[in-house]
Amino acid sequence: MKPSLLDRITIEPGKCGGRPCIRGQRIRVTDILSLLGAGASHQEIIEDYPFLEENDILAALEYAAAQTDHAILIAA
Repeated sequence: MKPSLLDRITIEPGKCGGRPCIRGQRIRVTDILSLLGAGASHQEIIEDYPFLEENDILAALEYAAAQTDHAILIAA
């Protein structure tokens, strides 16, 4: 069985305000998404944060995609 990228996302009450982080590190999913949104490449992020791996960045993207995948109900 292949491990899910989402297994890399951790949430700990006493760390980063309980926000989703990468593998228990003090870098939040939103930090990675902000860097990507600002135009940083995966390689640049990994160079700036050497404890990160390519799959950590992919996990952040997968987590964000999962969070936005919900139905919006509109009253008729």
